[in-house]
Amino acid sequence: MKVAIVGGSGYVGGELLRLLLGHPEAEIAQVISESMAGKAVARAHPNLRKRTDLRFEPRSALAPADVTFVASPHGESMGGMGELLAGGGTVIDLSADFRLKDARAYPEYYGREHPEPALLATSVLGLPELHREEIRTARLIAVPGCIATASILALRPIAALDGVDRQHVVVDAKSGSSASGRDAGPAGQHAERSGVMRAYAPAGHRHTAEIEQETGARVALSCHSVEAVRGVLATVHVPTTRPFDDRELWTTFRASYGAEPFVRIVHDSDGIFREPEPKILSGTNYCDLGFAVDRHADRIVLLAAIDNLGKGAAGNAVQCFNLRAGLPETTGLEFAGLHPI
Repeated sequence: MKVAIVGGSGYVGGELLRLLLGHPEAEIAQVISESMAGKAVARAHPNLRKRTDLRFEPRSALAPADVTFVASPHGESMGGMGELLAGGGTVIDLSADFRLKDARAYPEYYGREHPEPALLATSVLGLPELHREEIRTARLIAVPGCIATASILALRPIAALDGVDRQHVVVDAKSGSSASGRDAGPAGQHAERSGVMRAYAPAGHRHTAEIEQETGARVALSCHSVEAVRGVLATVHVPTTRPFDDRELWTTFRASYGAEPFVRIVHDSDGIFREPEPKILSGTNYCDLGFAVDRHADRIVLLAAIDNLGKGAAGNAVQCFNLRAGLPETTGLEFAGLHPI
């Protein structure tokens, strides 16, 4: 299938290129970047030297493709999505522009009215574990954000249980610097970022809306930057109104994810990595889920680890591509990660 990547010079675009260059059923026809038009792809992504001779092209050169991946900043694909879809192919959008079903949420979380609210009803959230069958036939697939992906996968099965207080869920999320994108601004410079454990969004983070939409819970989300390049660790605190034990949580997670190729339950009694750890997921499409029962405070603690550029963005997008193309979901996503790293 011929694919195009719009916004190919950023970190997510580079991860898409890395995955799709090794994908047996994808041919990259174009990589679009206004800022780097005419330059070799390897100028932005040095890991791809000798892997491709592709050069960035301007947006005006974009031609229809079987699948177009959009990795542009939030807000850029809102107004032009109708034109992209008119080309006849499928669009997999990795921005936030079509993730939310309620157009009224965009002014609150993104500071603007949505120009194409009718398309929100036709888009499908690109999280295969929740929307697999809809993704198979969708024309517009909206890949969720990295913090939202980790939080949703952890919380969704537990939120459905009796004895869970869905109105007072707290999510504490930590992410690496690549989650801020290539143009993160002064706050992302090494002198400002190195050594930090920074609360950059104690309340009101935009991923709150995605988590609430997909879990039915009322969520208080706080987000922190930590000194890592890749990775998200979401710690989800769920109040309870009755006793829970490990066995019930094991059973719940296995029922939801036992057959999922990219979700692993990690809750071991010994070893170094007894609970989910983002470090060992770098470059992979896995989400590792763990949990603890806190009887003292009447709560369940859920843990979810992903690579923000993998399962949190490009890897998840390729998984959606595979579903849409009728391929095995794991195609091109078999990398198991590295240890030690």
